[in-house]
Amino acid sequence: MNRMFILIIKTIIIGLIEGITEWLPISSTGHMILANEFIKLNVSDEFWEMFEVVIQLGAILAVVLLYFKVLFPWGFGKTKKQTKDTFNLWFKIIVGCIPCAVIGLLFDDFINEKFYNPWTVAITLILYGILFIVVENVHKNKSARVNSLKELSYMDAIKVGLFQVLSIIPGTSRSGATILGGLSIGLDRKVAANFTFFLAIPVMFGASLLKIVKFGMNFTSSEIIVLLVGMITAFIVSIVAIKFLLKYIKNNDFKVFGYYRIVLGIIVLLYFILK
Repeated sequence: MNRMFILIIKTIIIGLIEGITEWLPISSTGHMILANEFIKLNVSDEFWEMFEVVIQLGAILAVVLLYFKVLFPWGFGKTKKQTKDTFNLWFKIIVGCIPCAVIGLLFDDFINEKFYNPWTVAITLILYGILFIVVENVHKNKSARVNSLKELSYMDAIKVGLFQVLSIIPGTSRSGATILGGLSIGLDRKVAANFTFFLAIPVMFGASLLKIVKFGMNFTSSEIIVLLVGMITAFIVSIVAIKFLLKYIKNNDFKVFGYYRIVLGIIVLLYFILK
């Protein structure tokens, strides 16, 4: 009983980390690697590989809940035009997800084997941290070209989707890559953040399904508890993290996340060098 209690506490901590880092552009993978170093769940490598992806389902459900009115085509007093606009938004989301889905399916095993390591994560943390600072400086005082989701074109969706492909490399941060891409092509910060949230829904559902199929359905009772506790924690924390990010970017840029990534990347490098 005591052992299970400790396992649940550790899982809650990891769920907290996932819920915060999934939506802030600071790389959930980088934080998960560190979490696995210091908060051992004592599970198999195969289960951990599946768990750190499937736990994202909790984070996704937070987006679905917070944006249900925006994403659901019917009800809520929507007119026919508003329903049409919602379907149009979903088509843009699907278009934006195609590049990542294709590359992910083709190269998932290769990327896990070659790039899923602390060195890659540290380098991408630092690299994209620098890029955030550079992009924000370049776009300082410039007016955004796209200021609402309705103004987002299919070409914009494809371009952001191509940036999302970069997030397949661990440490990049899916939200970081898509927000950075959105800013660089002229999207308003809030539009870039919201479209990033929406793109995550099919991508993460697909990635989770792929990992579960590869792992199989032969879960032990403790593994089921770990999955459920992790997802529920990530769900609750994600709601807070998403609301915080949207409030923060009303009056602030993303440079603080860039500086944080650089510092974290250096810490990861030093830790594994000295280890």
